[in-house]
Amino acid sequence: MPPASNPPSLPRTIVVVGLVSLLNDFASEMVVPLIPLLLVTVLAAGPAALGLIEGVADMVSNLLKLWAGRHSDLYNRRRKPYVVFGYALSNIVRPLIGLSGSWLTVLAIRVTDRVGKGVRTAPRDALVADVIEDGTAGRAYGFTRALDHTGAVLGALAAAAVVHWGTARLDLVIAFSAIPGLLAVLLIAFGVKEPARIGRPVEALPPLKWAALDRPAQRYLLVIGFFTLGKIPETFLLLRGHELGMPVVELLLLWAAMHVVKAAISEQAGRHTDRIGRRPLILSGWMVYAVTLFALAFVTKGSMLWAWSLALGFYFGLTEGAERALVRDLASPAGRGTAFGWFHMTVGLAAIPAGLLLGGLWSVLGVQAAFLTSAALAALAVAGFWRFVR
Repeated sequence: MPPASNPPSLPRTIVVVGLVSLLNDFASEMVVPLIPLLLVTVLAAGPAALGLIEGVADMVSNLLKLWAGRHSDLYNRRRKPYVVFGYALSNIVRPLIGLSGSWLTVLAIRVTDRVGKGVRTAPRDALVADVIEDGTAGRAYGFTRALDHTGAVLGALAAAAVVHWGTARLDLVIAFSAIPGLLAVLLIAFGVKEPARIGRPVEALPPLKWAALDRPAQRYLLVIGFFTLGKIPETFLLLRGHELGMPVVELLLLWAAMHVVKAAISEQAGRHTDRIGRRPLILSGWMVYAVTLFALAFVTKGSMLWAWSLALGFYFGLTEGAERALVRDLASPAGRGTAFGWFHMTVGLAAIPAGLLLGGLWSVLGVQAAFLTSAALAALAVAGFWRFVR
């Protein structure tokens, strides 16, 4: 049997987008893991405030993704300006979190940061879809997610190093995030040359209505929206670690280690899903997630939190590329921005009740009730995906 030929190299645009994701997450993850610690230690807020902040920020972001994705499809528009503006806005406002005097200020800045994410994400995912060949979507999205998580590792390690050897002031650590953020904006502005697309007038695209989506796409979006109701904001793991008495540096190392697992798995999982299909990896990853949430309900020691946080990283590595590749599979070439907008908006609409549910249950009934409820919702979503998404 002749040896398999080497797969073709990924297009330059994919590599640049991956490096931009690395730098942006380098900047972001110097800030995001510190938000729950800033709320608890400086601003005297708790899990309910954290759930509201993350839920509102994600909802605003994901609602904008539908608008940005749709507009990037129309009139032969370039997708790159949306991407550049989104990265620039996020990296201008994010370092200001360190200057916050109340949790409401954190909420305002975090929402503005996520506005930038909302404007750039669907056009960026559609830009990736435009430049790759059929049969390589899983690999391409897995590659960009792997570099994204590598940036998260570097950001968390940089924050841990500054806290350990430099300063215990969280505001200064957050301010340093402006450096890799600026590099990300410059790279996307000058490093990507977007190919021309064959445009279609607005009348040629399906109307922006739920009923205009194909049935397979509707089922997929409904199921993934329900799954999101059981998803926890990852920052809640750090809040739990703080409750267990783990020091700031250890929590940042935990955050970095979780992203190491994501980065190590993402591209290989993406290649695998190109060969065997999206469904097996998504189902496997969602089952891992449900089991992990169940186990997190009974964590009482830092070592246990480490083990199950790494399992959570395994879930992300398995599924993120496959979930995005499935969106590309279900979308027409001219409507990819809109399809990714629907995908991200659906996830976003479920983000607020998910964050509020977990934060509220945690505050009222305790951490065990919160994680068990989330685990049950995730398990139901697994059954829904098995039954309805084929």
